[in-house]
Amino acid sequence: MDSLQPDFDKLQGLLPAVVQDANSRVVLMVGFMNAEAFIKTRETGLVTFFSRSRQSLWTKGETSGNFLKVVDLALDCDQDTLLVKAIPVGPVCHTGADTCFNESNQPAYGFLSHLEAVIHQRRGEQPETSYTASLFAKGINKIAQKVGEEAVEVVIEAKDNDREKFVNECADLLFHYMVLLEAKGESLHEIVSVLESRHKPRP
Repeated sequence: MDSLQPDFDKLQGLLPAVVQDANSRVVLMVGFMNAEAFIKTRETGLVTFFSRSRQSLWTKGETSGNFLKVVDLALDCDQDTLLVKAIPVGPVCHTGADTCFNESNQPAYGFLSHLEAVIHQRRGEQPETSYTASLFAKGINKIAQKVGEEAVEVVIEAKDNDREKFVNECADLLFHYMVLLEAKGESLHEIVSVLESRHKPRP
């Protein structure tokens, strides 16, 4: 981060700064920095912009208390756009929304988040038309049993050299594990939060 050399010349001394939640990866807002705002952001660890309307610096949260704590800074390939990874302290938008794009700042895990939503939806469907619904209809014991069975299959295939069988069994295990989470009223986010709490970065 200390070696960054932004090019402030292309936009008359300004640099677009895209602020992204360091954990959820959700884009929170976009602002502009001049050289002074960039330096202050690095020195204080709080995102500071240059206000084009007031022609002065402003630290996000200086009046509301909803600061953006910097985790990392990165420049694009042309050195003229800044990516700010930060931790928001409270809502980011002045309207009270999580982001300035009126999106919920919830962690997303790509296709797994989509699959999680589908599993949740299938829970209320008829067992005759949905395998997932049939698992819920059989109850928690059957779901837990399926997770155990799939875990054994993964172990068995891990000892062999058939990659296709191994990855398919891993997919089966992950699917049934997610069904179990839904049955217990838990989510991937809860599990990730536990893992994050256990993570101890090296000094």
